[in-house]
Amino acid sequence: MMARGKSANRSDRQWLRARRRDPYYQRARQSHYRSRAVYKLQQIDSKVGLFQAGQHVLDLGAAPGGWSQYARERVGPRGRVIAVDMRPMQALDGVSFIAGDFSAEAVRQACLEQLGGPGADLADLVVSDMAPNLSGIRASDQARGMALAEAAHDFCRYALKPGGRLLVKLFEGAGAREYRRRLKEHFAAVMVLKPEASRARSREYYVLAGAYGV
Repeated sequence: MMARGKSANRSDRQWLRARRRDPYYQRARQSHYRSRAVYKLQQIDSKVGLFQAGQHVLDLGAAPGGWSQYARERVGPRGRVIAVDMRPMQALDGVSFIAGDFSAEAVRQACLEQLGGPGADLADLVVSDMAPNLSGIRASDQARGMALAEAAHDFCRYALKPGGRLLVKLFEGAGAREYRRRLKEHFAAVMVLKPEASRARSREYYVLAGAYGV
């Protein structure tokens, strides 16, 4: 027991040292953004032009809110950003927050109401940077990560307008290729993206699905 405790403490210290050396972590600390993850979204946006003024955006698993902050800036005052998470999130100006599991019917209905109610436009863009809490068991962590991605895809059937786009985080491993294939059954084009802000050792990448020329 003692040895395992020392190993865990050593790993924690190594992780903290690596984070302090991370330039994106440092940039986030010196900015108004709530997390380093915002730079992944910024780099993807620069590459493919995710956002336009006036868009309606749904941010799934939004806490602590970095992606919602950036989306709010990009869509402007005529746009709308709706953040959803089971975890609490500190309020953001111009962002509507819905607490709960986005796969639950009540939360889905709340999202539709925030988009303007029955008959209103649906979302132009759904984004998801969700990842499971890691257990250290790779097969289990991969399965739970894929379940989150599947839930984001399923959510689009309720909330994404025809011609809209989905940006979702994946981890390379079991089920990822099949997931991309299923996206191609519902979207005209699917693009794989690995922003520079993703850590080199990480298996994470992003998939953008939408119309041709996503």
